[in-house]
Amino acid sequence: MSSSRQPANLRQPPRVPNVEAQLVAMAKLSFLIGSWSGEARIFRSGAEPLELTQTEQVQYRLGGLLLEVEGIGRTADGKPALQALGITTYEDERQVYRFRAFNDGRWLESDAKLAEDGNGLVWGFTVGEFSTNSVLRVTRDGYWTEQHDIMTGSQPPRKLMEVNVRRTSVSQSF
Repeated sequence: MSSSRQPANLRQPPRVPNVEAQLVAMAKLSFLIGSWSGEARIFRSGAEPLELTQTEQVQYRLGGLLLEVEGIGRTADGKPALQALGITTYEDERQVYRFRAFNDGRWLESDAKLAEDGNGLVWGFTVGEFSTNSVLRVTRDGYWTEQHDIMTGSQPPRKLMEVNVRRTSVSQSF
C-alpha cells in the first residue's frame, strides 16, 4: 500500500506524551489522597433528602499518572445506595484535567479544572437537556466538601447532592 493511500492517522507518527508534565500536574491533586469518611445527602425531587454515610478512597495509579476516586454512600441499614468511581488524568497537549465517572451502569466524561487556591476541582456534564455543575473543595480545617447542582433545560439549578467527609488515613499507593 503506498503512503498516499494510508489513512491520515498513519502518515504521521503519533504524538509522544509529555509524561513529566502529566506527573507534575497530577501531583497537584495529592490533597485528595487517602481514605475519607462522613456524610452525604442526595436531593430527590419532591422527597426528603436521602441521608448516607459516605466514604471516599483516593489513590494514585500507574505511577502517579492517574488518580482513582471510589465513593460509596450507604443507607442507615448499611446498604450501598450510591457507588461511583472517578478517574482523573492530565492531558498535557491541551493542558487540561480529564475526568471520567462511572455509576449505575453509566459513564460520563468531562474536563475538570483545578481551583485557583489548588485545593479543589470543578467539573460538569451535559447529557441531553440535563447538565450538572460540581465543586469539590478541601477546606482549611481538613474537610472534603462537594456540591452538585443539576439543571434541566432552562429551569434554575437545583441541589442534586452534597458531600462532607473528613480524612481518616493517608495512603500514597501508586
